[in-house]
Amino acid sequence: MTSAEKINALRHQMAENNIDAFIVYSSDPHMSEYLPKEWQERSWLSGFTGSAGFVVITQDKAGLWTDGRYFVQAPLELEGSGIDLFKDGMEGTPNYIDWIISEIPENGTVAVNALATSHANWMLLKEKLKAKNCLLVDLPLLQNIWLDRDSDAVKNPIFVHPLHRAGKSVAEKLSDIRHKMEESEASVHIISSLDDVAWTLNLRGSDVESNPIFLGYIILTKNETKLFVDLEKLDLEAREQLQDAWVKVMPYEDFYEDLKNFENETVLISPNSNQAIFEALGDDNTLIKAPVPGNLMKAQKNDAELAGFRTVMQRDGVAMVKFLYWLTHQAGKEEMTEYSIGEKLRGFRAERENFVGESFGSIVGYRENGAQMHYSAKKEGSKEVTNKDTILVDSGGQYREGTTDITRTLALGNASEEFRRNSTLALKGLIQLSMVKFPRGTRGVQLDAFARLALWKEGKDYNHGTGHGVGSFMNVHEGPQNIRKDLNAQELLPGMVLSNEPGFYYENHYGIRHENLIAVRENETTDFGTFYDFETLTICPFDRNVIVKELLTEPELDWLNDYHDWCREKLESDLDGEIKDWFLEQVKPL
Repeated sequence: MTSAEKINALRHQMAENNIDAFIVYSSDPHMSEYLPKEWQERSWLSGFTGSAGFVVITQDKAGLWTDGRYFVQAPLELEGSGIDLFKDGMEGTPNYIDWIISEIPENGTVAVNALATSHANWMLLKEKLKAKNCLLVDLPLLQNIWLDRDSDAVKNPIFVHPLHRAGKSVAEKLSDIRHKMEESEASVHIISSLDDVAWTLNLRGSDVESNPIFLGYIILTKNETKLFVDLEKLDLEAREQLQDAWVKVMPYEDFYEDLKNFENETVLISPNSNQAIFEALGDDNTLIKAPVPGNLMKAQKNDAELAGFRTVMQRDGVAMVKFLYWLTHQAGKEEMTEYSIGEKLRGFRAERENFVGESFGSIVGYRENGAQMHYSAKKEGSKEVTNKDTILVDSGGQYREGTTDITRTLALGNASEEFRRNSTLALKGLIQLSMVKFPRGTRGVQLDAFARLALWKEGKDYNHGTGHGVGSFMNVHEGPQNIRKDLNAQELLPGMVLSNEPGFYYENHYGIRHENLIAVRENETTDFGTFYDFETLTICPFDRNVIVKELLTEPELDWLNDYHDWCREKLESDLDGEIKDWFLEQVKPL
C-alpha cells in the first residue's frame, strides 16, 4: 500500500471506532529514538524515515511535525501522501495539540497507542483536551491495518560488556541506584529505556540497528532485581553474570502482569516511560515521577570508559584517513554513488579491531543533498559522485571499547569562495567551542552561542543542536546533556561525552558540517570556583581545501595547527606508503 492508501485504511478504522484524531508517535514501548522494525509505525504510515517526528491524522487532514534537521528531507518523502509538513519550532507553526483541538468537534475523541506514548505526552494531551471536553483513549488502530508487521524472529544474542571496559560492576551499579532510591524513599524502581537497561547490567545486544542494546525491562525493589527479557537471547556468560549479581531473569512478555502485583508501593519511574506502564501500576501505588538515577550515572563516563573512547578514536581515525584518501583520489576515476561511498567507509572500519557495526546509518550528501541534515542515500537511485563538487560525510562506528561519531566536509572539486567562507565560519564555531573554559554549573545552552557566533555575525545559522551526548559502546545519541538553543537544566559534568558539530546548509545547493567528539574535564580551581573545559577525542584532519586561513583568528589557527599536529602524532605510525605521504601533507601547518 502507498502512504495515502494506508491513511485511508486508518481513517476507516477511526470512523468505525468514533475516533476524530489519531496520533502516531515515533516511538516504541521503551521510548527509543531508533526503533526495532516492528515499531517503526510512523515511518510505515507516512513514508517519512527521519529519526524524529510524529503524525496526526483526522478524517480530512493529516500533518507531520518534525524539527529543522528534516525540513528539506520531509517534503520529499511525504510527496503524494496527503500529509502536510509542520515545521516544529518555527514561527507560525501551531502546537500539535492546539491544532488537534482546532480540527475536531466538541466532545471529540483522540486515540493513541499507549505502549508507544510517553506518560508525559499522555498527561499533557489529556489536560489540554479538556478545553473542548475531548476524550483521550488507548486504541492501537495500526495493528488492524499493518498486517505484515516485521516482528523479531531473529534471536540476536545478548552478551557481556566486560568489567575492564565498563569500569564498574553490575553489583556496584545496582547498589548506587538503590542508594538513590533510598534518598527518594522509593520502594520500587522501574527502568524501561533500553540503553539504561543495558548499561545497568553491563550487557549488550543487537535488537535495534546500530545500537548495541536489547529489548528488556528492569524492576528493582530494595532486595530484588528482575530483568524481563527474551530468555533465549541470553548467552551463557550473560546468564552467569546476572546470576552472580543476583538478578532474576523472567520472560519479556510477563513484565506488565508483574507490575499489577504492586500495591501500596512508592515507585520511582521516569515520566518518559510509556503510558501502559502507568496504567498497569494502577492507582494503588504512590508514583515518584523523576529521571531514572542510572541515566545521569551513565552519562558521566568513568576512567575505563574514557580510556575506551580514546582507544577507538585512534582506531577510527586510521579508518577515516584511509577512507578520505580513497575518496579524494578515486572520485571521478571510478563509478561511485552516495550509497556505495557509505558502504566503502563501513568496509574501512570493519578492518579495524573490535569493530561491531556502524553507530548510525552513514549520512553521505553530495552537492545539494548535503543540505539534508540527516540525509540517507538509498541503494537504488542514490546520486552519482564525481570530482566536480563538495560532499558531506557524517558517520560513526560501534567498537567493543566505545562509540564514534564524526563529520567531515570535503571539496572533491573546486569549492566556491562562498562555500569555503561558510565552511570556515562553521569551523570557527567548532574551534571556539573546543577552546572554551567554563565554571561548574554551566549548562549546554550557555555554551551553544560559542559555536554559532561566527555565523550569527553574518546573519546565518544552522537548524539543529550543536551537541548531543554519546554512549560508551552504546547509543550514539544519549542524554541528559546536550549543547543547543533549547533550555536544558542539566549541567555539564566531568566525564560527559558530547558531539561538537556546527554546520551551515544552503537548501538545494550544499551542506556543511564539521564534527568532533569532546569530553568534559576539570581544568582548574581558582578563587572563583572550579572550571571545566573540553578534551577533544576525535582524531582526523579537516579538509584544507574548504578552509579560508585568513578568516581564522590567531588563537583559532593555533588550535587548528595544534590539532593537526596531534593527529599526526596519533595516526602516523599506523599509516604507510602513499596514504601516509598524503596524510602528512594534510596535517602540515596552515
